[in-house]
Amino acid sequence: MSRREKIEAMLADDPRDVFLRYSLAMELDKEGDHEASLAKFDELMRENPPYVPAFFMAALQLARLQRIDEARAYLRNGIETARAQGNGHAAGEMSEFLASLGAMGERG
Repeated sequence: MSRREKIEAMLADDPRDVFLRYSLAMELDKEGDHEASLAKFDELMRENPPYVPAFFMAALQLARLQRIDEARAYLRNGIETARAQGNGHAAGEMSEFLASLGAMGERG
């Protein structure tokens, strides 16, 4: 049984588990199924409250795919969300990554 299959089996027992859903999105990224991974991250971003790490991981994935403008949008939303949740550390990490994308110029 693959790691993804194990995560999916655990999700069958607890489909609302945020960490398992995040883990599945990460695993889909590793497998190269980027659209499915990004869709899972989007679901986590729409949670109440939004799951802040999903913004950062989706932006990293988009940057690797040279979809820089999309990555920037995810980071801006993530920074705002992190600040609203009082998560200064995550907001700072995303701000640094956003600044580094600015240095890369316009792509994708």
